[in-house]
Amino acid sequence: MIKRKITKVIVACLMLLFLLSTGIFIFRGSLLRHIADKRITRLEQRYGLDISYNKLHMKGLNTISIDGLNVVPQKRDTLLSLQSLNIRIGLWKLLWGDIKIKEVRLDGLSLNFIKKDSTANYDFLFLPSSEVTASNESNTSTDYTRRINTTLNLLFGLLPGNGELTHLTITERKDRNFVSFRIPRFVIDDYHFQSEITVLEDSLNQQWNTEGEFNPSERRLHATLHAPQLAVPYIHRRFGAEVQFDSLTCNFSQEKTNNGLTCLVGQSEVRGLQVYHKRLSPETINLDRGQLDFHVNVSPQAVELDSTSLVRFNALTFHPYLKAECIGKSTDKKEWHFIASVRKPWFPSEELFGSLPKGLFENLEGLGTTGQLAYHFLLDVDFSQLDNLKFESELKEKDFRILHYGKTDLGKMSDEFIYTAYENGQPVYTFPVGPSWENFTPLDSISPLLQMSVMQSEDGAFFYHRGFLPDAMREALIHDLE
Repeated sequence: MIKRKITKVIVACLMLLFLLSTGIFIFRGSLLRHIADKRITRLEQRYGLDISYNKLHMKGLNTISIDGLNVVPQKRDTLLSLQSLNIRIGLWKLLWGDIKIKEVRLDGLSLNFIKKDSTANYDFLFLPSSEVTASNESNTSTDYTRRINTTLNLLFGLLPGNGELTHLTITERKDRNFVSFRIPRFVIDDYHFQSEITVLEDSLNQQWNTEGEFNPSERRLHATLHAPQLAVPYIHRRFGAEVQFDSLTCNFSQEKTNNGLTCLVGQSEVRGLQVYHKRLSPETINLDRGQLDFHVNVSPQAVELDSTSLVRFNALTFHPYLKAECIGKSTDKKEWHFIASVRKPWFPSEELFGSLPKGLFENLEGLGTTGQLAYHFLLDVDFSQLDNLKFESELKEKDFRILHYGKTDLGKMSDEFIYTAYENGQPVYTFPVGPSWENFTPLDSISPLLQMSVMQSEDGAFFYHRGFLPDAMREALIHDLE
């Protein structure tokens, strides 16, 4: 009798589950549109947007399809338009609250960031949300571990294992200037991706190539961007600088430790880097190879670049350490604590002088040296106790000698030389600095009182330090930060 009742209950539950599943399957499109329209209405009201689509439905149980999507900020130019998008998701993971995109098919995506005078169609992205602000005010602690984990979960969850994206265009336009990235076809095949990118900037036309792979289960990503002398767009218009490189590679993986930290371990490398800005150097600065092997630790209150990280600067290598910590428990009393340090033990001096980027230190190009150098640097800034700021910088030498001068004969500093004075870029007067000039006066013939006056107004410890006064720089830092 009891067994019969249990059987009836089980059968009834199965029938109910079957009917519920059948109902969800039949009305899945309507349910999807209801949820989407509700979210769209909230976004429209919060940010002043007009969001529309021609068709939104589900194919089977795990594929979402949308056609003719448009996002238009009110009284602004269209921000986003999309012809078609099909997303196949992991149904069982979705039931457990884990978004996992398996495949994406996208066509005709156009993103346009347009600014005219002081009005832009993306202004709403920088407006504070009342809900976000209220949430932040109620949460008095800053949890960077949670933030980075949320970001990485979203990143690896949205990266599909397979897909094809066609006719993508991303454009940034300000008045008459523009930068446009056009991707005719972006292919993802079994977590490997590759694409060609056409970059248009005013009259400049470039062809870039990118490829890489990712592994969501291992939390690993590798990507390479390369082209013959790839010119970084927008930099010249914004900063008056020119930046080019041959290839840029980045790979990282996420690791979790037993002490609750989140670690990002990886490597980034740039080859053939060229930088020009008139305030840096009159010539183009060249860096053959720059590489950073990084180990970043993220805790709830701090982000740290571990000292096991390694910087390669042509032939020179060193281990940097950086830490930014937010201290204080209440939102109105939070202060930052920054630490930066480099300790480079004894190394051949030629590693330094042979690794200096060409064009940045033109007077030292070709300089030959022997001996060893060592360097120590420390900057410790606690904004709640600025008077305790620490600044240390010391370069030591052992058996250091200059074997030969390079592009500039530094020995001329001890001999007579010809000097040309310029005004507004034009030479106005040329004369020898040395005994042959009729107005030349040796140092020992200048009044000690005048020498002392010049030193006190410029650098009173000129004859007693080695080029830098760390204590004076420390005091200046404290003054500027205060």
